[in-house]
Amino acid sequence: MKIAILSRNRNLYSTKRLVEAAEQRGHEVVVLDHMKCVLVIEQGRPHIYYNGKELNDINAVIPRIGASATFYGSAVVRQFEMMKIFTAVESQALVRSRDKLRSLQILARAGIGMPKSAFANEPKDIESVIASIGGAPCVVKLLEGTQGIGVILAENDKAAKSVIEAFLKLDANMLVQEFIKESKGADIRVFVVDGQIVGAMKRQAKEGEFRSNLHRGGTASLIQLTSDERATAIKSAKKLGLGIAGVDLLQSDRGPLVMEVNSSPGLEGIEGATGIDIAGKIIEYVERNEFNAPGQ
Repeated sequence: MKIAILSRNRNLYSTKRLVEAAEQRGHEVVVLDHMKCVLVIEQGRPHIYYNGKELNDINAVIPRIGASATFYGSAVVRQFEMMKIFTAVESQALVRSRDKLRSLQILARAGIGMPKSAFANEPKDIESVIASIGGAPCVVKLLEGTQGIGVILAENDKAAKSVIEAFLKLDANMLVQEFIKESKGADIRVFVVDGQIVGAMKRQAKEGEFRSNLHRGGTASLIQLTSDERATAIKSAKKLGLGIAGVDLLQSDRGPLVMEVNSSPGLEGIEGATGIDIAGKIIEYVERNEFNAPGQ
């Protein structure tokens, strides 16, 4: 099988591990920068050119689309789907998961626990927004933020109002969420592949920091999930239609709460913390589904 990995940087840990895992299982692998793909939309014959050559021998695609490239990257994935090629993450699911507000609405409708969240577009609504999620301390989160960037903990109502006002003046879309004190600066990343949990780790924020992202200096360790945590992670990935997902959970007094569901979760932290060949699990998923592309 010839597998295409859509990645802007072939030297990233996740990309290298996927290439390694696929080659170990006897597959041919190409790494394609999705931003350099040329999409030709033609009646009855959608096709893609890369470096001047038509891609006509790809059997399956593993998208590794960064947040800043969602628009074009999802169009490339959609084009492969139109060519009846299996994609490990479907274009619709990719777009759905990247819209944080929409994804939270979908999860809430499905009865999945999450921190109480509020969204507003008018400065005059600030005080009611803060009150609606139980007041400060609260978390103000940019909808376009990644890796903990654009996430601010407001310790009191005055600070929360100032942060929200500043973001609104910049025309930035944001969520205001309740602060889950009992999580104590930790969260859980659950890695779901093809509806099954293949690994989980607990991420602990460094001292003086409430964001547990590894990019922000957090540390990772192996964790044994509860049955509720397992069920919540699997259901979240399913409701968003993601074949590969990193589900971020907070442990709270009322059970697991979903913070976010990531459609291109990194492999380095989870493989390091668990010792599990997550890349290999993804390749096995592709092998099982090669002939399940849309329209086939």
